[in-house]
Amino acid sequence: MGTGTPTGQQPEPGTPAQVADVPAEWPVESSQERYRGPVFGLATDRVEMPEGPGGGTVVAARDYLLHPGAAAVLALDEQGRVLLQRQYRHAVRHKLWELPAGMLDVQGEPPVETARRELVEEAGLRARTWHELPSVLPSPGVTDEVVHLFLARGLSPVPEEENGFVRRHEEAELVAAWVPLEEAVGLVLQGRVRNGITVIGILAARTAAQDGFADLPDVSAR
Repeated sequence: MGTGTPTGQQPEPGTPAQVADVPAEWPVESSQERYRGPVFGLATDRVEMPEGPGGGTVVAARDYLLHPGAAAVLALDEQGRVLLQRQYRHAVRHKLWELPAGMLDVQGEPPVETARRELVEEAGLRARTWHELPSVLPSPGVTDEVVHLFLARGLSPVPEEENGFVRRHEEAELVAAWVPLEEAVGLVLQGRVRNGITVIGILAARTAAQDGFADLPDVSAR
């Protein structure tokens, strides 16, 4: 049995037809930026919100990280393999296998351009075709960060003399691996790959591959 709604009837709130994130904004009494660093800031908003089932409102403080956002690339080669890169992440004290990614730290640069740049800088690759995978809110309870995910195919190497990027800090010891997409799904389900953006990118690409990526928006010309 399908989950569609009979013609002429409006779906009930909470049914599959009504499940979609929508913009909303509760009234903010005041906002204070408490910290600003090179990567992110920390703000406290005093937000007017429902007091409880009985009605009424109350003002409560909510802290959150201000983040410029990021772009990540699932690079898929002609053999159906995904490029994964191992990188040290100090906050969790782990070396994690991840997709090439970077912050939206160039003013006015569209996310797909950031993705193209990161693929060149981190992996030394260009892609002929680009498709948009679902964007992700990694931790909406604590940050306003949005990560834009892209599928890159038709890969070709960039000559070293054309890539002037110098890897430093965490990127200085990047280790790369090409993993068949189905095997990458297995790594996710076994808990061997846990970076959230990488998990979502792999599972989304595997699902989209079932119809040859026909449902994904083509952003190659952007």
